[in-house]
Amino acid sequence: MRLFSLKNLFKRSSATDAITERRKRPRPDNGYDVTILVVDDSPTVIAAFTKVLSQAGFQVITAMNGDDGVSMAKAEQPDLILMDVVMPGINGYQATRQLRQEPITADTPIIIVSGTQQNTEQMWGRKAGANGFIGKPIDREAFFGKIFECLGEDKLRGKSADAGDAG
Repeated sequence: MRLFSLKNLFKRSSATDAITERRKRPRPDNGYDVTILVVDDSPTVIAAFTKVLSQAGFQVITAMNGDDGVSMAKAEQPDLILMDVVMPGINGYQATRQLRQEPITADTPIIIVSGTQQNTEQMWGRKAGANGFIGKPIDREAFFGKIFECLGEDKLRGKSADAGDAG
């Protein structure tokens, strides 16, 4: 198994895929009014997710372990959480269960992100209360597809240019 790095976290597209438009939806001019919490103990994964999500127009906050992820989710109330499984302290399944038991985070969509794509991992993710599962290396289309699916259309309308204006 290859080690993950910033260069190989996301699967590479073939040359023919690069010719066609890869986005399934247009990116809003002012970004999305959506905050995504990335919980992962790897600085490389956090950097890669932050870069890709920020470039796509999302606001990103991060936590380096499950305990901090639970605290950050309760304090910041993100719109979506990307949760690694294997981390120091509490693992991603335990953190997900804790978040599901808190009224303030019970309905926040959580996507488990794991280096192993076994059915048992997906089953434990569902049992813990996750809304989805993505295996590494990440398929970019599936990654954004799952994010858009979990967020729903109402969250993806983008920031209004006049959001700060009083009316």
